[in-house]
Amino acid sequence: MVKLTSSDGQEFAVPKEVACQSVLIKNMLEDIGESDDAPIIDYATQHKDDPPLPPEEEMKPKSSDDIEDWDREFMNVDQGTLFELILAANYLDMKNLLDLGCKTVANMIKGKSVEEIRKTFNIVNDFTPEEEEQIRKENEWCEDR
Repeated sequence: MVKLTSSDGQEFAVPKEVACQSVLIKNMLEDIGESDDAPIIDYATQHKDDPPLPPEEEMKPKSSDDIEDWDREFMNVDQGTLFELILAANYLDMKNLLDLGCKTVANMIKGKSVEEIRKTFNIVNDFTPEEEEQIRKENEWCEDR
């Protein structure tokens, strides 16, 4: 059974086969998988009482250092799961979870060299040495001195 909620708040329990006649619902069910362990639901439950940020706060630059303990532990997952959470947060328009995922990735990158970042994310360097040198020259202004 799948519980669906209409825009006016009415809830309907329907067999999964019935719900899956909608391609959108079928895709959503496939995206969350068969597991009872739905991390998006865990996150939403944990943060259900969080007040929304005022618009002026949303626009302020954010620090990747201000992650709460529960959130840090929640994001302590393998890389594949982390990126799935980020994609799901974006698709579901869950701004706070999307920000948390991006902060987590930023912390994975912070302080690392290009080579270390490539290794962390399994990125193959397909630049020639000449192309790499050209890119370094173009981006000298942003390097730490």
